[in-house]
Parts: sequence; C-alpha cells; structure tokens
Amino acid sequence: MPSPSTTTTLPSGEAVPVLGQGTWMMGEDRNRAADEIAALRLGLDLGVTLIDTAEMYGSGGAEKVVGEAIAGRRDEVFLVSKVLPSNASRNGVVRACEASLKRMHTDRIDLYLLHWRGGVPLSETIAVFEELRQSGKIRHWGVSNFDTDDMEEMGRLRAGKGAQTNQVLYNLTRRGIEFDLLPWCREGGVPVMAYSPVEQGALADNKGLAAIAARHDATAAQLALAWVMAQAGVIAIPKATRLEHVRQNAAARDIRLTPEDLAELDRLFPPPARKRPLEMI
Repeated sequence: MPSPSTTTTLPSGEAVPVLGQGTWMMGEDRNRAADEIAALRLGLDLGVTLIDTAEMYGSGGAEKVVGEAIAGRRDEVFLVSKVLPSNASRNGVVRACEASLKRMHTDRIDLYLLHWRGGVPLSETIAVFEELRQSGKIRHWGVSNFDTDDMEEMGRLRAGKGAQTNQVLYNLTRRGIEFDLLPWCREGGVPVMAYSPVEQGALADNKGLAAIAARHDATAAQLALAWVMAQAGVIAIPKATRLEHVRQNAAARDIRLTPEDLAELDRLFPPPARKRPLEMI
C-alpha cells in the first residue's frame, strides 16, 4: 500500500496538513493552560502545524492559549479560527477578527470560518470576509457546520466560490456526510475539516476498533483517526492536552489501512444509505 498522504489541497492551490490540532474546551481554566500550551507546542515539533480554534472556545481563552503556544513560531503554523454567527454582520466580523488577532498576538489568520449559520445574510458575511482577505488580516475564509443545501446556496453567491473548507462533525460513528455533503465538497475541490474525529474519545474504547488496531500495533483511537485521514479531501483536527496523546495522534499519520481493514470498518460502522440531517455537537 502507498504511504498515506500527509497533505490535501485547498481550492486556492495551497497544500495543508491532513492532521491538525483542535482546541475545543481549551482555555477554560488557567490552571490547565501550561499543559495545553505544551501539548500544542509538542504537536508543532512533530509537524502537526495546523491549529484550529475559535472565538467561542473558552470565551476567547483558547485563542489566548494558542497565542502563547505559537509565540516565536507563527510562520510554522497554519492558523484557523472561527467567528460566531452572532458576530457575522459587517461590523461584527471586523470587530471579532480584530479581537481574535489580538488574543493570538498575530497579524493574520490563515483560514477564518463562519462557525455556523445564523440570521445574518451569507452575502453580507462573505463580503466582509473578502474585505479582510484583501487587507491581509485573513488569508482564506470558509464555513463550518454547513449542510449540502447551505453549500449550494453559498455557491450561487457572487463571492461564494471563495470558500476554502467546510468544517463538520465526522468520524466512524458520524458518517452521514458521506451520502451527499462529502461528495459535493469533493466535486468542488473543497476539503472537509473533521472535528471530533475520535467522537470526543468514545471510539478509543471500541473493542472492534481495538482488534483491527492491534494488527497495526496501534490503539483504537489511532485507528479511528487514521481512517478519517484516509478519506480523500478530509482534514482531521483532534484535540489532545496530554503529551502522550499528541504523540499518538502524530503517529497515526503512518498507519496504512488495507482494503481488508476498510471493509471491516464498513461492517462495524456502516456508511449511510440515505440522506441524514447534518449532525453537530
């Protein structure tokens, strides 16, 4: 089997890692900040250079943790953050972006996402995304938690084809996007960013996964993560605050799933046979 790909390509043509570091639930307790910063820095040392965060996480606390973790290493990092739909108006996006930049001590965000749809017209949010991109405060923009109809609606807008990714819930137990959303994104060359790729740790205890993982001298969590990364055009962004888990996540990039492995995983976690509403957590 060929070596797994370590990057995928944005519509802009830029290559980005298929494994990133998530920060959901970081920045909520300053007593844990040192461990969170150390975990992110170890990830960077191991070549996991995409970091995903959001203004919502820890009410800005996660972005502060990220800012400390990337201090002196900003040029190594592909930095992703998100704006809340309550801040998605023209003035709101500008204020939110400026606040995120300040918390992370940076002059730019590499990929800025609308966290989910709200009441502000998409056209208004995208217009200010484009203004921020032209000013250099963000390099790319995208969306999160958009279903197929949302992506189609956005694609009909004049600037809507500028979206570089759609970040959604995706893992072995949450395969609904495979019916229509994932094929739609692949057809348009838009990578999907998979949050909670190990189902918030639940898949780490799955006995069926553990049996397959044993053949690769890996853990069940590593196998679940390797499966996500093996999907064409998908970026996995697991969160890890323990150094051991950071190392295990990085090592999952080297797991080569065989056709037999994939068939067995399909039996354990069947792909969708019909359209399902987009899942969110």
